Amino acid sequence: MTILSLKKNLTFFTALTGTVIGTMHVVNRIFQYISTADNMLSDDKYDYYNWRFGKITYKKTGSGSPVLLIHDLNVCYEFEKVCSKLSKTNTVYSIDLLGCGRSDRPAFTYTNFLYVELITNFIKHIIGEKTDVIVSGESCPFVLMACANDDSIINKVVMINPPNLVKMAKIPTKASKLFKKLIFTPVIGTFIYNLNVNKKTILQKFIFSYYYAQNDIKERDILTYFESSHKDHTHSKYLYACQKSRYLNANIVHCLSRLTNSIYIIVGNSNPENILAANEYQNYLPSIEIKGIAKTKQMPHMEKPEEFFSDVKIFLSDAQ
Repeated sequence: MTILSLKKNLTFFTALTGTVIGTMHVVNRIFQYISTADNMLSDDKYDYYNWRFGKITYKKTGSGSPVLLIHDLNVCYEFEKVCSKLSKTNTVYSIDLLGCGRSDRPAFTYTNFLYVELITNFIKHIIGEKTDVIVSGESCPFVLMACANDDSIINKVVMINPPNLVKMAKIPTKASKLFKKLIFTPVIGTFIYNLNVNKKTILQKFIFSYYYAQNDIKERDILTYFESSHKDHTHSKYLYACQKSRYLNANIVHCLSRLTNSIYIIVGNSNPENILAANEYQNYLPSIEIKGIAKTKQMPHMEKPEEFFSDVKIFLSDAQ
């Protein structure tokens, strides 16, 4: 190959690379516009906790003994129906975790201990007293770790479909660390994130994982999730990358044996994996109570809020 032909090839590949990256950038901008066009997150009736790693959005309603609602890392707006019912008898705090919802989304590595610290600080600085907690999905281990680290902040715990203990114990690998670095890149990483988190993939999650009855899925929930996942110039990709790369995983088996909290697990009975995962927790801590809600999957509190609320109220109102 002559020097002239080499230069031509380099020029071609440089132009091609520039064109591809330019196209990705345009697609990313289109995604950003489409996802936020409906302005589903415009409600301004929220308070803010100026935490040291970013501004945390939360909503306080009702009066009575405090209950903290902590969403799954994948779905922020899952407690709307539960919150309205609980607030009639309790002071309800509904938080948007860092990297989610209306809270800040800093570009750094998210870890399990980051959220343990956030939950601990929020209870101490905002709630100001020992509280009951209702937590969903992959956020459940953070609450159990917070209980183990400080027994003065959390009273009773209701977990909704907690994750499999074996899967949660897996640590980052070289491949997963490389994936994280790729997603963190400005244009290519954002483009890959958009391919994996879009309206179509969100709808598929609701159909196959979150809901048992497809007819109960609301367009508003899909649009809200879509907007939340691309808000603030798609900075949710940083949490997504850390989540997929196992930086939020933790082996919490050692925590379970030290807990003295009353713990209640609610599972969607239509997903056998939920039941198996709940049984794992009970094997390590036999005092845990498990309740299944029929014809629900990952989001029984969204799909059957009346039944969920009835079970939770009985558990929270039991004498200590």
